[in-house]
Parts: sequence; C-alpha cells; structure tokens
Amino acid sequence: MLKLKNYINGELVEPISNQYIDNYDPSRGLVYSLIPDSDERDAELAIEAANEAFKTWSITPKDIRSKYLLKIASLIEENLHELAVAESLDNGKPLSLAKSVDIPRAAANFHFYGTGILHYASHAHSMEDTAINYTLRQPVGVAGCISPWNLPLYLFSWKIAPALAAGCTVVAKPSEITPMTAFLLSEICIKAGLPKGVLNIVHGLGHKVGSAIVSSKKVPLISFTGGTVTGANIASVAAPMFKKLSLELGGKNPNIIFADCDYDKMLSTTMQSSFANQGQICLCGSRIFVEKSIYEKFKTDFVAKTKKLFIGAPMDDATKIGAVVSKSHMEKILSYVELAKQEGGTVLCGGKQFAMTGEFENGYYLEPTIIAGLSYNCRTNQEEIFGPVVTITPFETEEEVMVYANSTQYGLASTVWTQDVTKANRVAMNLHTGIVWINCWLLRDLRTPFGGVKSSGVGREGGFEALDFFTEPKNICIKLK
Repeated sequence: MLKLKNYINGELVEPISNQYIDNYDPSRGLVYSLIPDSDERDAELAIEAANEAFKTWSITPKDIRSKYLLKIASLIEENLHELAVAESLDNGKPLSLAKSVDIPRAAANFHFYGTGILHYASHAHSMEDTAINYTLRQPVGVAGCISPWNLPLYLFSWKIAPALAAGCTVVAKPSEITPMTAFLLSEICIKAGLPKGVLNIVHGLGHKVGSAIVSSKKVPLISFTGGTVTGANIASVAAPMFKKLSLELGGKNPNIIFADCDYDKMLSTTMQSSFANQGQICLCGSRIFVEKSIYEKFKTDFVAKTKKLFIGAPMDDATKIGAVVSKSHMEKILSYVELAKQEGGTVLCGGKQFAMTGEFENGYYLEPTIIAGLSYNCRTNQEEIFGPVVTITPFETEEEVMVYANSTQYGLASTVWTQDVTKANRVAMNLHTGIVWINCWLLRDLRTPFGGVKSSGVGREGGFEALDFFTEPKNICIKLK
C-alpha cells in the first residue's frame, strides 16, 4: 500500500513518529493509502527549513521566482490526467470535474502568480520639491498555509503560488482527508528544481501539525481555508501573536431568482450551483429564493432535472454526482435532512443515501436533495450543511428576500437572477456578501478579490490582494533638500 511522505527541505521524508493514518477512497469506503501522522517535530523541521530558505528566496529576483512557478504550472498541465485521477479517487468527485476544473485551475494559479509578480508595483508620493516617498513591499517571512479537502489542489495552489511569488517561503498542511495531489505536487516541485526549503508540505492531523504551524513564533502569517469554528480557533492563537491572518471560512449562500430572469439559463446554472462537487463547494447556493409568480414552475422543473442527475462511480464519464468525501461527512449531511423534517420541511426529492452495487456498495453516496416549506431562519437555513442539499423558498418583494438573504451569520457569496440591470445593481449593493454573481455562478477572474464578510472570513485572496497579504509595505522618505 502506498505510503505518502512529507516534503521537507526539498526531500520526501517519512514522519518522525513512523506512524501513519488511513486514507480512504470514498467511492468504495476502503483504505487505499497511508498518510504520515506527523506532529510538532515534523512541523518544526519544515519551519526551520523554510526560515533558512527565506534568507535567499526573499532576495531572489522576481523573474527567477516567476520561472519556477511557470515550470510548476507547466508540469501540472503535463500531468493533468494523473492528477485528476488522483483527485477523483481521493475526494470522490467525478473525474470529469477534476479534469475540467480542479487541475486546470491549479495550473492557472501558478501561472497567474508566476506572471503577476512581474507586474506587481508599489506607489510613490512626491512632496513637490521637498521629498519623495516610495513604498517598498517586502516578503513577510515563512507563510503557514492550511487548505481544505473539497478542492484539494485547486485551493492548495491558491495559497502557495502567491506566497512563493511574493518571496515568502511556505510550510503547508493539506487536509488529511484528501492529501494525494499535495503529495504529487511535492514530486512536481522536485522535478521543477524548486530550491530546498522554499516549499515544505507536512501531512497529518490539524491538532498536531496545523496547531504547531499556527502557534510557532517563526511563522509570521497564516492563510487558512476551512470551517468557521476552526478559523476562530486559529484566530484566537494567532491574533495575540500579531500574525497576519487570511481566513476564508464557511458559507450559506443565497441564490435569488426574480421572475424576469432568463429562465432556461437560470435553471441550468442553478443545477450547477446547487450540486457541483456534491454541493461541497463553499460557494454553492444552498438557499434558493424564488419570486412567487414563478415558484411553482421552478419547483416542478428543478425537481425533475435533479431526479435525472446520474449518481455513479467518480471515474464513470456519465457521473454527475459522485461520492461525498467521508462517512462522517455523509452522516452529518443526513442528520441535517432529518433536522429539516423536524423543522417542518418537505423533502421533494432525495434525502437518502444512494445504494451502489458491486465494488462501490460501501461508498459514501447521497441523493441530491431539495427541501421546501422551511422558514428562512430555521437551523437548516442558517447552518452550513456542505453537501448536495438545498432549500427552496418563495418570496413576494425585493425587501422581503433581502431580509431572507442577509439573515445568516455568513456572508461569502450570492447569486442574483434578473434582466433588470438597475434592480441587479441595487440588490448587489444591499447583499452582505463578499462576492455577488449576477446571471452567472462561479465565473472567476483571478485578478479580483476573493473572500467574505461576517463569519465567512477575514481578508481577501486573489489578484494583487494576495501579493499584498504576503508582503509588508515599508514607506521610505527621501528628503530632496
């Protein structure tokens, strides 16, 4: 059975404990590889290597740093099929999704920041003939990057690429649930000739490895994507140490559908925004609000299309709904379906575990689920489920739906469907979210800021905002006379 290794100081090494964690294939419910059960000793080795490498990487010319990132991007593209298969096997998502979204986006992240760093500029301020001020942006130091299991390489690279481009070195911890493509990235970095210690990847559990990275005095900034509770715990440790923090946390995103929308386009996209990656995307629109005049038509059509989604093995080209990531997560999702029933909701379709046969009979498959009849402020509509479960709710007025949409503790993303540009702009202005998609979903320009408000996070990723995070501005004033 394959044993993954840590990537520390440019080498693949076994954990100091020589202990390993089972890694499950969620499509079969079987252990298929072993992950290092690393601890604070492994993390400390990685941190020391990163600090030593920072001495030279931080002053390496940006065009040379760029070439390393572009080489990594190229190798990801060359190994797209292998990486996509690994992602699908590790996560349970359809192979077609990994091939078309996850792995291409990981390559794009490295390519974007490999080129973006060449165009990253600072400001100068002239005090007429008295003095000139200019802002020097310098890399902060060792970055602790902790990423989630839902889009493993996609979000792992989303943190690592800008950090390396900015001149930081990195100690990264991928999710212990989906570590495989992070391990393969280690091999790619070795092949690319990335200098030793510039990127270090330590596998293991959050309370061991993640905690050691967050609490280390030698790691001055933390970038984390994951649950809001974990984010709060990280902040409680890092904030008193005055570390820079970027926290991309949970979401309970509204999808607002007005009667004047392009109906067919809306319906097709809503299928994606509801159930892509088994609903395990922080940007999925899990609360669907539909103007009353088209509610019954939408309900009928949406349920009919959902019932036709093919649930199957991730490697099957026909599969639209694969396995959720773990048995415990499947049980959590099902518990919310039961909660919805207790709160007076009606399950219009789905709501159960899907029974596969043969080698997949022990996999973690769920039917895509639509629930109606719930109040906007019940627990089902307020708490993050993170699975193929959506609720639908009618509304009559714009003012009413704004109350519904803004009622949760979260504020990550939202979607608005209307052909009235004035109304779209007005609604977007009043939504308490960091991202608003109008007549689309998950359309991303990598130059734009990404992040949420309220309990959905602190700070922004993406574009030059990410390079700002991984650098510290220094004002230099030169007196001219």
